[in-house]
Amino acid sequence: MKQLIKAAISAMLLALITNPVLAQEVTVKDAWIRGTVPGQSGTGAFMELTGKSNARLVGAASPAAKVVEVHNMKLENGVMKMHPVEGIDLPAGKPVRLAPGGYHVMLMELVKPLNAGDKVPLKLTIELPGKRRETLDLSVEVRDVKGQAAKGHHQH
Repeated sequence: MKQLIKAAISAMLLALITNPVLAQEVTVKDAWIRGTVPGQSGTGAFMELTGKSNARLVGAASPAAKVVEVHNMKLENGVMKMHPVEGIDLPAGKPVRLAPGGYHVMLMELVKPLNAGDKVPLKLTIELPGKRRETLDLSVEVRDVKGQAAKGHHQH
């Protein structure tokens, strides 16, 4: 049994040593997904992203939706319009807020309804200097349709 534990620890240490990205280049704060109502096929994911160096959010994926895109909403000729974007710049050290009514991650063709308190896997693809890419694996809490945490849950 001791040999098995030693082998497992050695394998973990080797993985840490050989992994070129030991610390995430981009941190994620206050990530949440808006819950859905019956019949709703899409929703948004929101968060704050801060890069250690200049970076760019260039993609997202989730098993909760068949289509996941980075979007922006803006007022055009008095009408609020939403459209996909190629990416969102993340200037070094400056928090970038993805929020309702602006930049966000759009989850479309949802596999099932999302209820407050659910946890949804979400992968973000970040482009770093030198065109290197980093994938951030998140487990994002679903809030109610008003953006409130489920009863009994609190946000930090």
